[in-house]
Amino acid sequence: MANTPLTVLDLVPISSGSDAKQALRNSIDLAQHAEDLGYARYWFAEHHLNPGVAGTSPAVVLALTAAATSTIRLGAGAVQLGHRTALATVEEFGLLDALHPGRLDLGLGRSGGRAVPSAAREPALLGAAAVVGGYTPNGLRIPGRFSYEHLLRHPRFALHRQLLQLPGAESQPYDEQIADILALLSGTYVTGDGVEAHVVPGEGADLQVWILGSSAGISAEIAGEHGLRFAANYHVSPATVLEAADAYRAAFKPSDELDRPYVSVSADVVVAEDEATARELATGYGLWVRSIRSGDGAIPFPTPDEAREYTWTEADRALVADRVETQFVGSPRQVADQLETLRDATGADELIITTITHQHDDRLRSYELLAEEWDNR
Repeated sequence: MANTPLTVLDLVPISSGSDAKQALRNSIDLAQHAEDLGYARYWFAEHHLNPGVAGTSPAVVLALTAAATSTIRLGAGAVQLGHRTALATVEEFGLLDALHPGRLDLGLGRSGGRAVPSAAREPALLGAAAVVGGYTPNGLRIPGRFSYEHLLRHPRFALHRQLLQLPGAESQPYDEQIADILALLSGTYVTGDGVEAHVVPGEGADLQVWILGSSAGISAEIAGEHGLRFAANYHVSPATVLEAADAYRAAFKPSDELDRPYVSVSADVVVAEDEATARELATGYGLWVRSIRSGDGAIPFPTPDEAREYTWTEADRALVADRVETQFVGSPRQVADQLETLRDATGADELIITTITHQHDDRLRSYELLAEEWDNR
């Protein structure tokens, strides 16, 4: 794994017939194995009101996982700032850093916040422009764009905002929020009338700050302007991963943290000893994605037999097509080849691996097989 580090992104998935308690135990167990296998980082995503996902609070799960591991970097992928304040975020991760110094990644996502993008720059979408017939020159699948408009109109979207934000509260503009977080971490925060704020613990915390984004929008722009690390979400929005990485690089300015852009790119992956077994393990993926894309919330991850019982409509298939087409499923060699294609097409410095199967042992084995294959490349 020396050439291109691999990171684990964990949603703390709940399998059908199981519960959140077991999902959390599985995730901590997987983190311990990932540490032994040589994965560079272990990140937890943040999701709410999903029956099939237990990762509601990255900071809490990180505290539990940090106590059960010793060397692997741990982080949020990402803290969703649309319903949080800069101070609360710095305080939480300052507490984690106080007990586990130098091991934490603070990944920041927008999710429902207010964006005030700059109109001054047109990103140089060089990689996106090279896509012909849905493929990059080296063969990476770039499907058509998926529209999230129906999700924004879904009643559950309003419910999220109602339950996650205090009555009458309004999200801080994302660019201001990122600037406040960085100022609080560095100890340079001061109000317009000269009042300073110093966060203890938090100020001076030895954190790596990341921005996560899915398109050539404000997230990529802010990550570049502040000279931060950027994670582009191929597994969430494969259609826009190239333009997200390009926009970040176009906006990048060297900082005390980085002298050159640093991009990590995510992928959904299932590995088994052979392709047939891997595809069987991945049978429930499409139905699981459908539950998310429909706006109803992630269902507990189904068994292959449960997934086969579902009667698909054309609308259902269209809802998940881009995600199913871009999931990497197969033998260790097949998946590693696809990951190299993703790395080379995006210029990724690091790859983020998300694997969900119904059985925990199959998920462990997938990460183990991939690590062994990757380590030999």
